[in-house]
Amino acid sequence: MNHQLDTHVKAYERQSIYDFDNLLQLKWYPKRIIERTSGANSLLELGLGHGVTTEIFNHHFKRHVVIDASPAVIANFHQLYPACRPEIVQTYFENFASAEQFEVMVFGYILEHVENPVQIMALFKPFLAPGGRVFVTVPNAAVLNRRLGHLAGMLSDMTELSEHDLLLGHRRYYTVDTLETDIEAAGYKLVSMEGIYLKPLTTAQILSLNLDERILDALCQVGVDYPELSCGLLAEISPNAS
Repeated sequence: MNHQLDTHVKAYERQSIYDFDNLLQLKWYPKRIIERTSGANSLLELGLGHGVTTEIFNHHFKRHVVIDASPAVIANFHQLYPACRPEIVQTYFENFASAEQFEVMVFGYILEHVENPVQIMALFKPFLAPGGRVFVTVPNAAVLNRRLGHLAGMLSDMTELSEHDLLLGHRRYYTVDTLETDIEAAGYKLVSMEGIYLKPLTTAQILSLNLDERILDALCQVGVDYPELSCGLLAEISPNAS
C-alpha cells in the first residue's frame, strides 16, 4: 500500500503548471486558520502533501503532529524543508491511535484522496480537545473557470477528474452541497464556509497574464465571500453533541 501512495509523489515535486494554483491556495488558507485559532498551542494535521502548510503551521503551534503514510512524500518534505521538524507519524489515517487531544485539527485537501471521507472525519473526533476547532479544505468542482468551461461546451462534466487529479491521487471533487452532506454524515455541524482563491480562467490563461501579486492576493480575498465560485472550500466544522 505504501508503494501505491509513493507513486503520487511526483505530483508534489513542483514540476507541474498546476503548482501555481496549488501553492497559491496552500499559502493562503493556513493564514485564515491561524487568524481564527490565536492562542491555540497544539495542532493535528492530516497529510503532508506539498509540505507548504506544514511549514507555515509549524511556526505557529508549539505542538504540531502530522500524519502521512507515504515514505516518499515524507522524504520529499524533509528535502524541501530540512529545518522544519514537526512530529510526523507514518501511518494511514484509519490506523492512527493516540491518547492525546489537540486544540486544532486540519483536514487539508485530504478528503478528496481517501476511500471513505465520512469515516475519516468521524474517526478523528476523539482526538479533538474540548472546545477545539476543526477545519476542512477540499477542491471545488464548481469553481468559476470550470463553470465557464462547462457552459462553453469544453467540459462535459464539472466533476470529471483531470489527468493531473489522477496523478495527485484524487478520487473525487466536492461542491458546497456535497461537502455539507459529508460533514453532516460524519456527525459534525457546519460552523462556517468560505472560498479559497476565486479562479476566473484556466491556469495557463492566468499565467499568460503575468498578474501582479496584489491581484492574486485580491482573488484570494474575494474568494472568501464566494465559496461556490472558488477553487477550494474552507469549512470550519464542530462535532455534534453526543
